[in-house]
Amino acid sequence: MVMACRVINKRRHMGLQQLSLLAETGRTFLGPVKSSKFITDEECHGNVLVSSTVRLLESLDTTSAVGQLLNEAVQAQNDTYRTGTTTLLFLAGAWSSAVEECLHLGVPIAIIVSVMSEGLNSCSEEVVSLQVPVHNIFDHMGSTKAISELKTVSVSLGPFLQDSSGASSVQEKHDLKDVAPRFTFYSLSGRPVKSSEFFKPDAKIEAGENTSQTLKSSLHTDTCFRKSVLVHSRHFNRTDNNQGIHKPDRFQELHGATTFQTYRCSDLAELAVGLSHGDHSSMKLVEEAVQLQYQNACMQHGNCTVPFVFDISRLITCSLPGLPETFSCVCPGYIVQVSIACAGLIKELENRPIRVVLIEGDLTESYRHLGFNKSTTIKTVLGSVKLQEDSSEELWANHIMQLLIQFNVNLILIKGNVSEHLTEKCVHSKRLVIGSVDGHVIQAFAEATGAVQVAYITQVNEDCVGNGISVAFWRNPLEVIDRNNRIAVLLKTEGINLITAVLTSPVSAQMQTKEDRFWTCAYRVYHALKEEKVFLGGSAVEFLCLSHLHILAEQPLQKGDHTCLGWLHHTSSWLASSLEIYRPTVLKYLASGWHKYLSALLYNTASYSSEFEASTFIQHHLHSAIGSGSPSSYILKEYSKLNSGIFNSSILNKLEQFPRVYDVVTPKIEAWRRALDLVLLVLQTDSEIITGLGHAQINSQKLEGFLFL
Repeated sequence: MVMACRVINKRRHMGLQQLSLLAETGRTFLGPVKSSKFITDEECHGNVLVSSTVRLLESLDTTSAVGQLLNEAVQAQNDTYRTGTTTLLFLAGAWSSAVEECLHLGVPIAIIVSVMSEGLNSCSEEVVSLQVPVHNIFDHMGSTKAISELKTVSVSLGPFLQDSSGASSVQEKHDLKDVAPRFTFYSLSGRPVKSSEFFKPDAKIEAGENTSQTLKSSLHTDTCFRKSVLVHSRHFNRTDNNQGIHKPDRFQELHGATTFQTYRCSDLAELAVGLSHGDHSSMKLVEEAVQLQYQNACMQHGNCTVPFVFDISRLITCSLPGLPETFSCVCPGYIVQVSIACAGLIKELENRPIRVVLIEGDLTESYRHLGFNKSTTIKTVLGSVKLQEDSSEELWANHIMQLLIQFNVNLILIKGNVSEHLTEKCVHSKRLVIGSVDGHVIQAFAEATGAVQVAYITQVNEDCVGNGISVAFWRNPLEVIDRNNRIAVLLKTEGINLITAVLTSPVSAQMQTKEDRFWTCAYRVYHALKEEKVFLGGSAVEFLCLSHLHILAEQPLQKGDHTCLGWLHHTSSWLASSLEIYRPTVLKYLASGWHKYLSALLYNTASYSSEFEASTFIQHHLHSAIGSGSPSSYILKEYSKLNSGIFNSSILNKLEQFPRVYDVVTPKIEAWRRALDLVLLVLQTDSEIITGLGHAQINSQKLEGFLFL
């Protein structure tokens, strides 16, 4: 394990500094153009190549209290959504620094917690205006252009993060198979060092003066706000009358006039391109998988009028390192690797119907189901000398073989582990045994073959055996033998609702990254189809949050709005009166997190040579958006430029159309929440440990000048 080290100022909040330090290690993973890292362990001299936040934290030493909290937050985000972890990590670090600065200026902790929480809630409501509905997505499934577009079309980074070279082409140049990789090296002894290779854009996007007629016709006066509840700790709970930070009256009307009424996504190809974020190879496989599942659903129902739901649990992966990238594909059925010793058996089982048994647990002599308690008062007495000479496992294996012969079973799929001794016996008797099979795979075969899953193979009877499975080599065995002498086998049956994505790469070190990226793309599509809405991407949402917070900071707090900040109006008059003084400062520091996010994203896409230059560019657009009177309208205006082709002519010569970028809704907002929850939890937990003050005590005392040791 590797620990990230940096000088920490012990006179300031150590927990927040540690969180900021850990988050700093993952900033190169932000955006569509990612730089991999070699993690070096100076104790055992081991090296690990990582390309995602989850893999990075697995390799770093996160045994500290702050490290464990960060790791738990990232794992929770990844387990639930499989996307948004890098956003969570970066914002946690940026907001940690923001809170540190607030503390340094003497802002009371209670006000920091309340204003930041409500500021994020306000942003979550504001960005509803940038949601794009996803409807009738499968009406164009018969189009032949759908998948092919993913091979050639570049993806826009949005009006504020435009990269004229195309995110896809830049990311592909970062792959190991194309050029020498631009890695960031990180070790205990120093900071990450970036390569000097960057890709320069051909042109910058300038803000226009007038809104297009298309935009004006799309403005609408009704807006739906989705109320967000931010719960960040066992303390600082707010009352039910929480209504959020006051919005200026002149902006409420404008906010209601910026919902997308003309922007809709009604084509799977468009959705896939927009959600690929430059990773077209992975998204191409995902789109093919969705199409196969849709076609299978239509066949099962006899028509396509039944609403289709993408079932991501029936999509699995099979990673085959050492093979060319061109071998990557999606196939209906179950592709799994088996020992090369089974090649002869597979050859004999080809072109004949196979009977299958499905086992829910382990297939071992010692396996007992969960909750089983062996009686201590029962003894097994063997009745003959011959049986005593045989081991219990041998007796068990012989009995199992008799059952398989009796029911003419040639294939056994087991969810758990398999006895090696029994496996050898089965191979010799022309029976294929496959262990460690995913539960969804077993369920799919049960539905398609009529087999009944059993916990013990001794429970098998004629009604439990499935029929109609075919076994075949996935490709020529000589082409797909891996280093461990395993070959890929395809198991399928008619009507099975199961798809396997075969992932290949000539570089074994890339396989984990390739699989992670595939699942990220798959879950983006899954959440978009499930929620039937997406955000307009290209960091338009983050830019709107940045603009919105600056506007709120300039708006004076009105008397009636004290009740909108939860429990603060119940606290001391000093704390309540301090709210108006410190509120603009806290909101601006919260906005600084978005500013850092956008600047780092621009820098990572190689659009600018430094983060300072990128920050200047963001600041220019920020002034323009605030000056326009409505940041939402300003963003729509910039996207209307995209649709009307106001770009460098060299881009238009290469592209027939310039597709929009999309982001998933709930995973993105939840990443924001988890990031702020984590920061505020570290803030208040450390303060309670140091001072011994609980929630009520903190709210009743002045905290200015507090020193964190």
